[in-house]
Amino acid sequence: MAAARPHRWLRWPESTAPRGSGPRLAYGADYNPEQWPREVWDEDVRLMREAGVNIVSLGIFSWARLQPGPDEWDFAWLDEAMDLLHANGIAVDLATATASPPPWLTTLHPEILPVTATGETVWPGARQHWRPTSPVFRSYALRLADAMARRYADHPALAAWHVSNELGCHNIYDYSDDAAAAFRTWLRDRYGTVEQLNAAWGTAFWSQHYTAFDQVLPPRLAASHPNPTQQLDFKRFSSDVLKGYLRAEREVLEAAAPGIPVTSNFMVMGESRGMNYADWAGEVDFVSNDHYMRPGAQALDELSFSANLTGNIAGGRPWFLMEHSTSAVNWQPVNRAKAPGETARDSLLHVAHGADAVCFFQWRQSAAGAEKYHSAMVPHAGPDSAVFRSVAELGARLERLAPLTGSHRKRAPVAIVFDWESWWACEQDSHPSSLLRYRQEALDWYSALLSRGVRADVVPLGTPLEDYRMAIAPVLHMVTEERAKELVRYAEGGGHLVATYFSGVVDENDHAWLGGYPGPLRELMGIRIEEFAPLQADEQVRLDDGGVGTLWSDDITVTDPRVEVLASYAEGPRAGQAAITRRQAGMGSAAYVSTRLGAQGLAGVLSRLLASAGVSGELPPGLRGRVELAVRVGGGAEYWFVVNRTAEPVDIAGLGGELLDPAGAAGGGTRVLPPRGVAVLRHPAG
Repeated sequence: MAAARPHRWLRWPESTAPRGSGPRLAYGADYNPEQWPREVWDEDVRLMREAGVNIVSLGIFSWARLQPGPDEWDFAWLDEAMDLLHANGIAVDLATATASPPPWLTTLHPEILPVTATGETVWPGARQHWRPTSPVFRSYALRLADAMARRYADHPALAAWHVSNELGCHNIYDYSDDAAAAFRTWLRDRYGTVEQLNAAWGTAFWSQHYTAFDQVLPPRLAASHPNPTQQLDFKRFSSDVLKGYLRAEREVLEAAAPGIPVTSNFMVMGESRGMNYADWAGEVDFVSNDHYMRPGAQALDELSFSANLTGNIAGGRPWFLMEHSTSAVNWQPVNRAKAPGETARDSLLHVAHGADAVCFFQWRQSAAGAEKYHSAMVPHAGPDSAVFRSVAELGARLERLAPLTGSHRKRAPVAIVFDWESWWACEQDSHPSSLLRYRQEALDWYSALLSRGVRADVVPLGTPLEDYRMAIAPVLHMVTEERAKELVRYAEGGGHLVATYFSGVVDENDHAWLGGYPGPLRELMGIRIEEFAPLQADEQVRLDDGGVGTLWSDDITVTDPRVEVLASYAEGPRAGQAAITRRQAGMGSAAYVSTRLGAQGLAGVLSRLLASAGVSGELPPGLRGRVELAVRVGGGAEYWFVVNRTAEPVDIAGLGGELLDPAGAAGGGTRVLPPRGVAVLRHPAG
């Protein structure tokens, strides 16, 4: 995890304060006035005030309008928009507008266009069609960023800088000649000599030995599986290149406009795996994130998981929800509108996990273009619509929740350790199973904890674990010697570690640990695995505690008499062998789960593991699984966010506390959360 810059939040212009200069949660959307006639802008700001909007992100995809040609500039429309917003008390998170190059630039310099692994050019016509390693693109982009910074550094509406947009969303992996040259430079910096590279990549295999760095290429289309460490290093390189690009824009902005905080919107959600955001977090003054719901039984759990991880990437400090949707999106196979209450619930669940800003894509739903069916705060139906009424109600609720501004997430008793490099490595080709999904296993454990009313922090690898009673490390595939020692110290010092199948298998170079699995964790776990036993997609294996495993099983030999077998395989070639184990280690313990049990199937073993760690649910039994509890702390108070996970009313009278937001609950003298409702309860800090 990268060292963080000092946290700097939005520079609120005085004109945005509803009542003096008191605390406020930021609320708004991406705003694209260039898509609309000038007369619409006045209605926009009137409706923004009605909805409680106090900030917008501006200029994100405006490069072609701002710079119509190599030496032509048109800032007049943006000047007018900035002035109009300021006059109406609305702050601006101003983008550098570099996300997508204009047609004149790609016509003049087609060499900035990305190239796929198969050698195809990624042509203009959509967005983000630029090479992260292109020196030509960078020179033009930084020139634009500098022009923006110099022009608007002193504008009274400016609250923050917004570097590019969703860096890496469509161009994380580029295999061009520019990328090849930059990759070689990155490898020289990492390894120093070609001999060290050969050792790290294991190039004695398949006659891949290099005698010069100039012979190295990105992992382009090959006759068979490319070198696995080459693939892993290219993933590391690709994340590092975009991090470096973020830093380059930030430095330009800071030089021309010192004192203004800088951010860039991450995408901690779903399968957005290419960017190591825990590593990027040290490059911004405050973390921002975009999140969109995916359909499925764990959709709400995934939102909570992602918001939770974002809050811990931010180090517990306030973060900015830069984008989510008011209703339907446009890019799923079927795009469902949100049910009543979902917009507020989804927004407030992000706030529960530390967001001090709630924004949407976008303010006004586009009439043309690829995202015209993506919902917005003002839909095609206009302000006389359920969507607009819901966002106006949400704006009022966020104003009532202003007292919790600046509070931080309360540490949970359980940590789920999340590691980008294990994610990258464990899902590469030529593995025991191509069905393994790293993030899904982590999400299953999170869902199982939610169902038991146990709060958990999803923390990046490298987060100190000493204050957690239990630490779950799902599929911690890549374990260095030093990391193994840290985990041993954690367990022996009183922590309760849980690891799963395919953990402790390789080192930082993706070389297998020898002597049996789980490699450097063997002694800590008190087990030894000679061979993996992955399962077919339609194959299951029963455990003697009633559990049913899928995806994976292991041929476990117990090597330490202190190991307790919590469950054994009840059938098949491993019948009678250990499936789930736990070993006492010093003042703590280390457990190993050798199969995928799924969110529901984890309930039994999780109960035993939590009990041994002294962890119990903080919710009454009748509320567990029906509501989620997240807690923020600040100003001598705890703020309990109670989120109804169901489509039925839920009585929360037993939770006590002062109801901070009366709109969150209804029901006479009782406190009843409506379907999908959220209540915020203030308790004295304890």
